[in-house]
Amino acid sequence: MNLFQSREGSNAQLVAECLRGSEQAWNALVDRYKNLIYSIPLRYGAPPQDAADIFQAVCLDLFNELPRLREAEALQGWLVKVTTHKCYHWKKQQVPPAAGWDENALNGASKDSPAADWLAELEQEQLVRESVSSLPGRCKAMIELLFFEHPPLPYSEVALRLRLARGSIGFIRGRCLKRLKQILEEKGF
Repeated sequence: MNLFQSREGSNAQLVAECLRGSEQAWNALVDRYKNLIYSIPLRYGAPPQDAADIFQAVCLDLFNELPRLREAEALQGWLVKVTTHKCYHWKKQQVPPAAGWDENALNGASKDSPAADWLAELEQEQLVRESVSSLPGRCKAMIELLFFEHPPLPYSEVALRLRLARGSIGFIRGRCLKRLKQILEEKGF
């Protein structure tokens, strides 16, 4: 498995390869952050089509700004900031000024404000997504099927998709969650 097939490569490695023109590295970088980027417009109340448009705009900004990125490991924060900025402008266009939209809602966010809490929650969600992605194949698939499918799948469907006995789902799920907990603790969660 190479750097592009795994999610273990550092941002610095992926950015360096992107700057050398690697399409695989670009795809891996976008794949790493796609859920984070897409989740922000959804939290702003954007419908899926508008969220997809914001996602595309952020990816285009990333592509254009990548050569000027000073610290690759700060990429996640940069993406959150750029996406939030685009969402702010999208939301401003959606809500007439008379409706009471607070233009200073994000600009004056203190560490104790709801916006700061929201950003911290986004960072935690990204950490969980990265940790799930680093699980071994069957555990990763099981966690995704059990906890990320909407509507939730019954055990019988999960067992069918993973080619397991229905009765073994609970036991394997427990082992996978224990491994996920270890990974999260190692990352300081």
